[in-house]
Amino acid sequence: MGENLGETVIKVENVGMEFNLSLEKTDNLKEYVIKFIKRDLMYQAFWALKDISFEVKKGDKVGIIGLNGAGKSTLLKLISSVMKPTEGTITTNGKIVPLLELGAGFDPSYTGRENIYLNGALLGYSKDFLESKFDEIVEFSEIGDFIDVPLKNYSSGMRARLGFSIASILEPQILILDEVLSVGDAKFQEKSGKKMKSLLNSETTVLYVSHTIGQVKDLCNKAIWLEKGKLIEQGPADEVCDMYMESIQR
Repeated sequence: MGENLGETVIKVENVGMEFNLSLEKTDNLKEYVIKFIKRDLMYQAFWALKDISFEVKKGDKVGIIGLNGAGKSTLLKLISSVMKPTEGTITTNGKIVPLLELGAGFDPSYTGRENIYLNGALLGYSKDFLESKFDEIVEFSEIGDFIDVPLKNYSSGMRARLGFSIASILEPQILILDEVLSVGDAKFQEKSGKKMKSLLNSETTVLYVSHTIGQVKDLCNKAIWLEKGKLIEQGPADEVCDMYMESIQR
């Protein structure tokens, strides 16, 4: 990846994502399988995203806003390569660290310590690098003695702290967050918010989905507004957020 600021690191061109929704109710798995084998299931096409195009420059902090069902999380999964778009292309340039869901990439039977190495390896980091960051990750997460306890015994807040600590302390080139700062207790939200602000002063590119418009305006320099799978507006965060708030208050 080049070092020139302003370089395009994410390019989304005419992207669409189609899902097939079953129109029939099936009471059990057996009935579903029989209908599936007989090709007796009826589906309706549903476009979660349609004709989405935008570019993200190196160092941008982009908030993605919209009501539930707008396609925000689907868009992040496409950019993270968790799913492939039905149509269009997505080009990325840089190491992506996605933090999409609590516990994503974690094994609940492994300890917190083991999951740090597992999650880091899945993100492409070496064992030596993870060892050099290990104490910092544990300290930030405030997991303490629970670091050697299986993750299945963690609360959702503890998993959130550990996941966020790994994602943010690894200092990715592109960090993708889905409502992460809205999860956990008030102390964690404040701490993770401060960490996010520190990333604002770096060259890390951030895509952040949130329903908390104040956080988007505070943390992001740009915003993208989605509605029913379509891109309504993009531009400076303050302007786009204000337009969005006006629309939902009518």
